[in-house]
Amino acid sequence: MAMKKRFVLSMAALNLALSACSGGAVELTDNAYAAELAAANAEETSTAVGALQTAEDTSTQQTAETAFTPVSVEYDSDDLEPSVSSPDMSSIELADDSITVEGTGAAVEGSAVTITSAGTYSISGTLNDGQIVVDTQDKETVYLILNGVDITSSTSAPIYVSNAEKTVITLADGSENTVTDGASYVFEDAESDEPDAAIFSHDDLTINGGGTLTVNANYNNGVVSKDDLKITDGTIIVNAVNDGIKGRDSLAVLDGTITVNAGGDGLQSNNDEGVEQGYIVIGGGTFDITAGLDGIQAQTNLLVSGGTLSIVSGSSSSADSGKGLKAGVNVTIEDGTIAINAVDDAIHSNDSVVINGGDLLLASGDDGIHADATLTINGGDLNITRSYEGLESTVITINDGTIRLTASDDGINASSGNSGAQAGAQPMWGREPGGFESGANYLSINGGYVFVDANGDGIDANGSIEMTAGTVIVNGPTNDGNGPLDYLGAFDISGGYLVAVGSAGMAQAPSTTSTQYSIMYNFASAQAAGTMVHIETESGEDVLDFVPAKQYQSVLLSSPELENGTAYVVYSGGSSSGTVSDGLYSGGTYSGGTQVDSFTIASVVTSAGAASGGFGGGPGRRP
Repeated sequence: MAMKKRFVLSMAALNLALSACSGGAVELTDNAYAAELAAANAEETSTAVGALQTAEDTSTQQTAETAFTPVSVEYDSDDLEPSVSSPDMSSIELADDSITVEGTGAAVEGSAVTITSAGTYSISGTLNDGQIVVDTQDKETVYLILNGVDITSSTSAPIYVSNAEKTVITLADGSENTVTDGASYVFEDAESDEPDAAIFSHDDLTINGGGTLTVNANYNNGVVSKDDLKITDGTIIVNAVNDGIKGRDSLAVLDGTITVNAGGDGLQSNNDEGVEQGYIVIGGGTFDITAGLDGIQAQTNLLVSGGTLSIVSGSSSSADSGKGLKAGVNVTIEDGTIAINAVDDAIHSNDSVVINGGDLLLASGDDGIHADATLTINGGDLNITRSYEGLESTVITINDGTIRLTASDDGINASSGNSGAQAGAQPMWGREPGGFESGANYLSINGGYVFVDANGDGIDANGSIEMTAGTVIVNGPTNDGNGPLDYLGAFDISGGYLVAVGSAGMAQAPSTTSTQYSIMYNFASAQAAGTMVHIETESGEDVLDFVPAKQYQSVLLSSPELENGTAYVVYSGGSSSGTVSDGLYSGGTYSGGTQVDSFTIASVVTSAGAASGGFGGGPGRRP
């Protein structure tokens, strides 16, 4: 067996890096790794992706700690280098209802040809109702070069790998290839239910090459490998009544242009026998996925480190899962351009989600991003244009990145468990059953830029909140049953810039245990959307010029510029000549407003203006 150069993709401090497992220690970024693979035309390589498992430490800082379990994805030279010819290559010519073989290793019986030996086979022509079967006991690879084929089978899989060490399907450059099955299969006996895909392999399967492959799966699935399935190149179009592309043990895509129209899942890996199987790795390529259920679904771990993904998932008439990206253990996004329109959660994990980078455009009928246990955002550009709740997890940690989100209920919700809320559901206050605090629920903001537009609570924690850095802007609710901020434990702020506006009935300020000063001002009556609120020092220094997008009555500001003992003046209306972003102005001159109040900061949390109607007198509220 040929030697393999192995790279291990590991998780360290929530950042994936590469290190060599042979030939000395080497560290590469994930992007460098992708470039290394693209350049390795004649080199045998292998990669390993981290299967990530997260554990919570709620007794101390309540931040997510990530454990790493390595899982290997091997890219050999035959995965990366398309087969185009071989000295002992056999040719298989399809001619409507007949098949001609030139060379050895294949036998014809009626309208079916069975390949019984490892080697290279070039296939061309049209087969009206027949089958290509691979059934070999050899330990070497079978190479199938599709060089302009149109294969139809009315009763089974047109291409069926019954047994082989490994099969590589190469799409010859410039070739157009089509595989179509019938609406029903005829099995050998009543106990059989395989093959169940137009292209089906019991063993490892790779697709590469510069041609085009169209798979029309009228019976069940499109392309299936019961072991590892790898796609390293090619233009692949799959139309399937059920799942589009499946690798039971793993599915890895390095490059290619892939279009999937599936009644079930678009891409899937479903082995549930351990964390080292059932995973999906997307390293590159262009995807256009329309799925009746989940767009991409991994039983254990899903890693996206590059590529361009466009996903439409779920059906409004189905009660089944219709998530965009879904994993049973972990979803990690390192890079890539991802657009998702999902009936259910756009991104979902039954355990943890880690966002380290990428450009994400998400629209969801439920949560924009949901993780049952931990959600960690270390970077990236996230734009959630539609959601029931924008971000939801038991523990949410935002360290960096740019986040803009719109939610019909809570914008950011730190709450335990999988709410399972369908679009339009209205849980009581968006809290735990009974509305009680859970010590496991925690929100930590340590950097980045966050903009929230929510009809429910802007930021909601069924526990505590900590903010040490970053910029947070909240356009909260207009009804008094919700608040711009809603927390049940403590909200300690020691740094960063926070503006939160909305209704006054449930308005909360940070806790008095904070070390950075905050002011909460409640107007005597609701202010119209688009009415600027301006706060300046008594000496005329601007500290806030903000134009809320919706009606508001409460204004909360926490900033390093606020100082104890300083007098401040509040204005309503007017305009600013400064630069505006998300309603917040900077660097200009304010004019034209009406002074409505003044006050002096005398404590770490200062409330002024009209009394809040906040029920229960929670932390930081006016009595």
